[in-house]
Amino acid sequence: MTEPHLEHSIFGAEEHEGRAARRRAARRRPQRRRGRRLIVLVLALAIVGGAVYAAYGVLRPVVAELTASNDFSGPGAGEVQVTVKDGDSGRAIGVTLQKAGVVKTSKAFMEAATADSRAASIQPGTYTLRKQMAAKDALAILVNPRNRTVPRVTVPEGLWATEVFAALSEATKIPVREYQAAAKDPSALGLPASAKGNLEGYLFPATYEFPAKSTAREQLTTMVKKSVDELAKAGVSEDQMERTMIVASIVEGEVSGDADRAKVARVIENRLAAKDGPTRGLLQMDSTVHYAVKKRGKAGTTDADRASASPYNTYRVQGLPPGPINNPGAASIAAAANPAEGPWLFFVTVNPSTGETRFASTVAEHQGNVNLFNQWCRDNAGKC
Repeated sequence: MTEPHLEHSIFGAEEHEGRAARRRAARRRPQRRRGRRLIVLVLALAIVGGAVYAAYGVLRPVVAELTASNDFSGPGAGEVQVTVKDGDSGRAIGVTLQKAGVVKTSKAFMEAATADSRAASIQPGTYTLRKQMAAKDALAILVNPRNRTVPRVTVPEGLWATEVFAALSEATKIPVREYQAAAKDPSALGLPASAKGNLEGYLFPATYEFPAKSTAREQLTTMVKKSVDELAKAGVSEDQMERTMIVASIVEGEVSGDADRAKVARVIENRLAAKDGPTRGLLQMDSTVHYAVKKRGKAGTTDADRASASPYNTYRVQGLPPGPINNPGAASIAAAANPAEGPWLFFVTVNPSTGETRFASTVAEHQGNVNLFNQWCRDNAGKC
């Protein structure tokens, strides 16, 4: 009996030990599972955190842009020159200001301009502003015409092209040679075909305010366009523009008062039509001789002047001169396009000081008027 009992005891001990080992293993398995879960959780949090950080890095500039002001707050500093061009819209001005660093965004300027009715009065020109200005402060400078700097030049009626170039150069500081160079490329200036490349006559007299950075060619193109527009306004077709401009330039050179312009234009037409008689198709205009000999400041002409072999000497050459003799204004262009009705063949300014001009249809009547002019010359020595 002893042996069976011993065997049973040994077996029981082994079984008991196995159960204990299983219990210990069972306790270790949940611990390992919890460890693995913790690792997975940590990795998941790391991945999510990395994604959030990456997203923040990408979205941060966008968020900053959405939340930041589109305008500068300060008055700005330094100086910058900004040019507003003729025809610029408010949006175009805003873009120019943004590119120059004056305003933060063109949108800010547009918002300021929309809220201020004065924005519609901004004039072309060059303005001195500061970097990083509030849009409303930049607008306040632009709407004040006293802050505007622009080359301004007044071109009087009747100047020769060479004199116009000199006047433009003095006002804009562009060398005369650049105007002369531009004049040699007439196709780029918009001259009518009938002008045959001759710029004389088409530099319309007016007061101009050219953009600060405009070129000689751009300025001359503007002037030519004004002349062509004025001819068209007077009803002159393109093929007749040159002839009309020649007549208009003679009218401009001969007359000082608007009332006589259309009558002088009629005298020119009557003389051109009269191939015989006292005038024999000769215009005999002192202004054309002045152009031929390039002489200013004297009334009348000398025998030597009238002996010039120039094709512009209408005392010797029948018909119109080969081109305009100056740059006429609107009144002379209108007179040349629509001469007055009348029989006159002669006229003379009997008083150059006042511009009084008398017209005649006969030689005898005209001689009486010439005598009045000669008397004025005797009374005003050195002025004839």
